[in-house]
Amino acid sequence: MYVPPAFREDRQDVLLDVMRQCSLPVLISPVREAGVVRLTATHLPLLVSAEKLVGHIAKANAQWQHLETTTESLAIFKTVDGYVSPSFYATKQETGKVVPTWNYEAVHAYGRLEIIEDEAEILKIVTGLTNHHEQARPKPWQVSDAPDDYIAAQLNGIVGVVLHITRLEGARKLSQNKTEADRQGVIAGQKTENPALARQMILASKGGK
Repeated sequence: MYVPPAFREDRQDVLLDVMRQCSLPVLISPVREAGVVRLTATHLPLLVSAEKLVGHIAKANAQWQHLETTTESLAIFKTVDGYVSPSFYATKQETGKVVPTWNYEAVHAYGRLEIIEDEAEILKIVTGLTNHHEQARPKPWQVSDAPDDYIAAQLNGIVGVVLHITRLEGARKLSQNKTEADRQGVIAGQKTENPALARQMILASKGGK
């Protein structure tokens, strides 16, 4: 991951926060088929902790069937992002020496991918993901709400995946390399065009996550 020094983020709590804000990360792994190694990717929700990422994929997915276990896998997390117009900058009025760019937050998590085929362990993974995403609802749905035989049939069609994290790389490109006047101009512009990005820029300017 290419990260200019001005945008590099190394604080683990901040990186984990960015990862948890991402609703649908991308898991990328090398697979070997017919003697050829290539990359394959799956978009999937993942439970995030400091040590590992946990989720599940379809049994029919070649990503686990032909996983090249000698090489690490990668999960990519992205939260807010957005186009930054030169018109936002105070410098545009002063010198005109500005160009468009893109602000964003992203984390790359690298590690060894473990495949889980035990039905009881897969059920724990599904239950954990379900509880995580249902917890804010007034009446959370639970896996046990569905018939046992139906759940068993569904579990038979998936395998669990656990990425054991060995390193994290993060970028938070939020106009840190600009003057205060230019940063405030971007925030003002994004409040109309991209409020989520504006909020994140305000938090970052205050040293927050």
